[in-house]
Amino acid sequence: RQNGDNRHTGNSREQALASIAEAWDRIPRGALTTGYRIQIVSGRYAENEAPLYWEGRHGSYQYPVIINAADGAGTVVLPIVNVYDCAYFYVMNLTIEAGGGDALHFEKCGHILVKNCVVMGIGDIENFEGPQEALKINQCQYVYIEGNNISGGWDNAVDFVAVQYGHIVDNEIHRAREWCCYLKGGSAYFRVEVNEFYDGGTGGFSAGQGTGFEFMVSPWLHYEAYDIKFFNNIIHDTDGAGMGVNGGYNILLAHNTLYRVGQISHAVEVVFGLRACDGNRDQCEKNLSVGGWGTAEPGAEEPIPNRNVFIYNNLIFNPPGYASTWSHFAVYGPRIPSAQSNIPSPAKADVNLDIRGNLIWNGAPALPLGVEESDRGCRPGNPTCNAEQLQRDNTINVTQPALINPELGDFHPQGGSYVFTAATYLIPDFPGNDRPLRPQTPEGNLVNQINRDFDGVQRSVSSPPGAFTTSMPVKIDSGPAIIMPFEFSLMQNHPNPFNPNTTIEFSLPRPEHVSLTVYSILGQEVENLIDGKLSMGIHRVNWNAIGQTAGVYYYTLQTGGYRQVRKAVFLK
Repeated sequence: RQNGDNRHTGNSREQALASIAEAWDRIPRGALTTGYRIQIVSGRYAENEAPLYWEGRHGSYQYPVIINAADGAGTVVLPIVNVYDCAYFYVMNLTIEAGGGDALHFEKCGHILVKNCVVMGIGDIENFEGPQEALKINQCQYVYIEGNNISGGWDNAVDFVAVQYGHIVDNEIHRAREWCCYLKGGSAYFRVEVNEFYDGGTGGFSAGQGTGFEFMVSPWLHYEAYDIKFFNNIIHDTDGAGMGVNGGYNILLAHNTLYRVGQISHAVEVVFGLRACDGNRDQCEKNLSVGGWGTAEPGAEEPIPNRNVFIYNNLIFNPPGYASTWSHFAVYGPRIPSAQSNIPSPAKADVNLDIRGNLIWNGAPALPLGVEESDRGCRPGNPTCNAEQLQRDNTINVTQPALINPELGDFHPQGGSYVFTAATYLIPDFPGNDRPLRPQTPEGNLVNQINRDFDGVQRSVSSPPGAFTTSMPVKIDSGPAIIMPFEFSLMQNHPNPFNPNTTIEFSLPRPEHVSLTVYSILGQEVENLIDGKLSMGIHRVNWNAIGQTAGVYYYTLQTGGYRQVRKAVFLK
């Protein structure tokens, strides 16, 4: 950096340029015929050393534009980054800090990757200091957010408006006065998986919320969110709901672990989104004319309903001394939209709402479900969601779950605990063929199968509720250090004989790809309990043999260079 000179070629460290802005200016505007990589050397950069707006560069799959920290993650700190009208634009290994605006902002871009970055708002968000959002993305498509730490917005940490196609995977998203993360304004076709959301005010994650009609993009002009699959996430320490749906279509919330959520309200919400016209009346009227749902009247708000919200096999655990104030759930009753809104009347938040297989420990036994009052949803006549069904198909305040050490960030269930025997349900696919016809959106992915857990361990039909299927390596009392075994070892299952649950324990001296498989006495595969990479330490996994015939079974531990077999006896 010290030797940079804008007369240099920029092709090597020895020929480094003096500023990031100069490097950016050397990338031609418009469609590119070669790829470009800006390698930023270590240091903290001022606003006058970087572009005010990164705009108008259109890479391709073959020729992307890559902005990277040359010396690795954590070595480069940039000020606010605003990206407009760019394609195949990849941001990697950077730290971006801002005290106002939005720390990292994309608008009208396509094929965006943000990977291994720290995006941080600086300031007291409770006093509206710092950026409004840490990561803000508007009217973009094909957006991939991977392995980042994103925090600090006096509104939200992550805010997507009218964004279609992509995923949010393996991130820490936290420190927000409102929501940690929401996807709204016609956002669609996202997989949100293996993230940790925490320290949110209004809540953790929401599919949908409220949007100005003029900011939405056709044909996604009806629901706030479409085809969002939110699974294998950890949500903890949110004042409001841990997760929710506010005007969503085909939304899956499944196999998440929630801890200390909803103290000021409820743990999970299924409510209306809101639609307003924030000033551009002509665009709002245009969206109405093609069949969109909303209003063109300034100051008016319309209720956006839900359809096909599936909430399956989550673990919701509020420990003693922490409980939701009002209820377990919030499900709103019908509302009447205006005649000009195009919204079917009455608007309902609970059409084909399906809540099953959730293990909930939250407050006193008398804490309301949240559907008892006459103005709420899930009334007795609702065939998929009503008070009797919620009590029957979920395990609510029956037995307190046992987690390894949630106070130190280990949310795995304790081996042999009740979590492993709680009832779960096979998640059905979405029905399809029930989208609004005008304008009609792409169908999306109707399949709701979840094959692996937070750790990458393969799921089975007997997987417990929550984000994890197994217990983590044992940790010593003094802190997070893992007890390291000296050799590979597969222990005898216990109890043995068993009916129908047993625990299988094994140890690894180093991280390994592991397969743990159960076979019948005839050598036929019965169930693959684990198929993925695990850390060193002692691991425990529960096998539920319900549905199997009584008799002798063999379970096999296989790694790259180790194989061991033991016998288990299932009695009925």
